[in-house]
Amino acid sequence: MKDYDCDVLVVGSGAGGLSTAVVAAHHDQKVLVVEKEPVFGGTTARSGGWMWIPGNAPGKRAGVEDSAEKAKTYLKHETGEFFDEARVDAFLENGPKAVDFFESNTTLQFDLGPTFADYHPDAPGGMPGGRSIVAKPFDGRELGKEIKRLRPPLAEITVLGMMIGSGKELLHFFNVTRSPISALFVSGLFTKFLRDKVFHGRAMRLMNGNSLVARLAKSCFEKGVPIWTRSPVRQLIRDDSGRVTGALIDTPTGTVRVNANKGVVMAAGGFPQDPVRRKKLFPHAPSGHEHASPAPPGNTGDGLRLAESAGASVEEGLPHAAAWVPISRPVWPDGTQGTFPHFVDRSKPGIIAVTRSGRRFVNEANSYHDFCQAMYKRCTEEQTEVCAFFIADHRTFRKYGLGFAKPTPMPYKSHLKSGYLMRGKTLRELAEKIGADPAELEKTVGEFNRHAKDGNDPEFHKGSTAYNRSLGDPEHKPNPCVAPVKKGPFYAIKLVIGDLGTFDGLRADENARVLDDSGKVITGLYAVGNDAASIMGGNYPGGGITLGPALTFGYIAAQHLAGSNQ
Repeated sequence: MKDYDCDVLVVGSGAGGLSTAVVAAHHDQKVLVVEKEPVFGGTTARSGGWMWIPGNAPGKRAGVEDSAEKAKTYLKHETGEFFDEARVDAFLENGPKAVDFFESNTTLQFDLGPTFADYHPDAPGGMPGGRSIVAKPFDGRELGKEIKRLRPPLAEITVLGMMIGSGKELLHFFNVTRSPISALFVSGLFTKFLRDKVFHGRAMRLMNGNSLVARLAKSCFEKGVPIWTRSPVRQLIRDDSGRVTGALIDTPTGTVRVNANKGVVMAAGGFPQDPVRRKKLFPHAPSGHEHASPAPPGNTGDGLRLAESAGASVEEGLPHAAAWVPISRPVWPDGTQGTFPHFVDRSKPGIIAVTRSGRRFVNEANSYHDFCQAMYKRCTEEQTEVCAFFIADHRTFRKYGLGFAKPTPMPYKSHLKSGYLMRGKTLRELAEKIGADPAELEKTVGEFNRHAKDGNDPEFHKGSTAYNRSLGDPEHKPNPCVAPVKKGPFYAIKLVIGDLGTFDGLRADENARVLDDSGKVITGLYAVGNDAASIMGGNYPGGGITLGPALTFGYIAAQHLAGSNQ
């Protein structure tokens, strides 16, 4: 068996793992990153890439007035009895420092989402924007040959493989058939995308989570940090005192004993694709399989199991074991089902959601986590399958799209043929196709329309918060989130509960050190990202509350491993 010596071994190559590696290498540590899959980037590379970090430098430069005290008040409200003061304080203190470090010392640079509001902006300490940042777009050609090992973005949220930014860029895509300026803008992007496809086989204009991973990976390579892909961890190694000293890695050339002098960092992405733990912790998935996740197939809970074998304790008592998101299942040409996470369409005017009762159950523009909680509650009360349906008329559907069925000028007939998109000439006909109560659906839409024509939603108040409005249509007046559902044909897609990452995870302290059942530190073992129990207490306070802490606790773990307090 071959031996490989390093200071820090990082297991997993998403934002948590790569940020740890970059910071540790900056402090002159010899670092190795191992990844079980053939590509690096984990769930991060498939994600929107937003990071929730109060007090961040881009916000300060834009004049955002925020404070750690205000953010702490918000997190106290959001986490309730699960507020972990020591870890929250560490996050709020080190988050801005991490952003400063990456901007000053690495390829990673950030843009601000100035109107990207906290998900409960009217709660104590909440903000209408300024806490969520995203990696700047990145030219994939700067990765050289390593671009081939970068996990591609989630296909379902691209346009033919082209990544789309949020904000004004997304509005240009929605307005492509109505504005010459938007048409010119989109045509330019699409021309560059086609050029990249011809010469490189994929998009080179990297956005969102793909850009975040690419920038971190480039920083790793510049600092001499190797990333071993196709290299799962078989077993953690401990000495006689119980200290974790390394791991056995199955590589393409055989098993390697990696000796990590300072420690091992678990950053393997949680357990979204582990049906055993899902069965135990996801109430809507009694067999573990009634769940759809856009996470990579390799996120099967390896980090948690490996750490448990070394005596680690897993937090399984949070109110919600994962960050819920409504998912629809488009059908690919080969007959397999995809996973489309619904971020934007929920907020658009003219789109409502109903269960099989035919009744609405939620403010559709509220956060995806809140949306799914309401869906589960209503379906449980009705004793029906845990699912819901988005409903829209033809004009709304062709203007904004519905899930994976894109707006004009993109074709949509294939989605009707596959059954992903359902259509009825009347609401009654649509109700029969989706298995909903026809009379109730007609009643629901009629009552909704009576108020929606004036931009009102007295039942659920869609469009009432800064977060609601941030994803609506700013050109639609008076309410960017509300319009009638009035003229057929009518369309629907089915929604089930999915996740954007798991919240339950390894118990850890404010330095990211893993704890055992008694609360004692397991020397040499750290956890960051979704392998660590979330500091959000099972709630979802804002856009980027998985990646913001992942980046920050990666920074914290690396500082601690290097013995640096800078």
